[in-house]
Amino acid sequence: MQGITGRQGLFHTQQMCAYGTRVVAGVTPGRGGQSVLRGIPVYDSVREAADEHSPDASVLFVPAPMAKDAALEALDADVKTVVIITEHVPVHDVLCILAYARVTASVVVGPNTFGVVSAARSKIGIAPGSLFCEGVVGIVARSGTLTYEIASDLSRNRLGQSTVVGIGGDPVVGLSFRDVLMQFESDRDTQVVVLVGEIGGSAEEDACEMIEQMTKPVVAYIAGKTAPAGTRMGHAGAIIERGRGGYEQKVAALRRAGAQVVPLAQEVSNEVRRLLGERAVKEEEH
Repeated sequence: MQGITGRQGLFHTQQMCAYGTRVVAGVTPGRGGQSVLRGIPVYDSVREAADEHSPDASVLFVPAPMAKDAALEALDADVKTVVIITEHVPVHDVLCILAYARVTASVVVGPNTFGVVSAARSKIGIAPGSLFCEGVVGIVARSGTLTYEIASDLSRNRLGQSTVVGIGGDPVVGLSFRDVLMQFESDRDTQVVVLVGEIGGSAEEDACEMIEQMTKPVVAYIAGKTAPAGTRMGHAGAIIERGRGGYEQKVAALRRAGAQVVPLAQEVSNEVRRLLGERAVKEEEH
């Protein structure tokens, strides 16, 4: 946890621990030697923390101007998964982070992400743990708010989740829809995938080639149906420009790829239930 002693870092560290995440250390330069929340040690650098604890991942709760240095520090310490919660990270900084992640063979989630949740097991980031329950539905999304709404409705309908991933809402991010769909396809705990997209950019269209190859059904919901060109929907990446990234284009591409596109977020649960039923019937026939 980088930025663990800040107000947001400390609060979400506590929430992650309560959910079951094993937080082994925190990093805040100048605070080394301290401890927080009943014994989590704080170090001055990621290298010191990594040498002592060998963490699998680091999550960044640092201001945008410091995000680049913090991410590069984690990658340089051989942390293989870096989750960047921070909003408003300059695009050039993100490009530098992603370039170095390729060199170190590491995964970057975000920036501007709610993080990753393994339902009923652990979470990295800011997603409210109470919304999720364990099950077989994988979710990958750009928007945190929409994900919370859809996950909550799935849980109310006893359609639990396996893993929930926020790729981030910025124009340039690390892990993509395609990357996560590929992981869900090979994940034994996931039977149906929900893709939550938005207008703007081409992330959803880029994922269509992977959807065409998947054996698991995909339910897609795209927000921003009625937004006019030039509208931004809360995310830097959700802008329609010159006919690209519009709602109709995304829906058409997803349907051609074989995804089941629903017009309303509250219809996701019904479609997931239907597809799970069809999948169960096919498995019985074989």
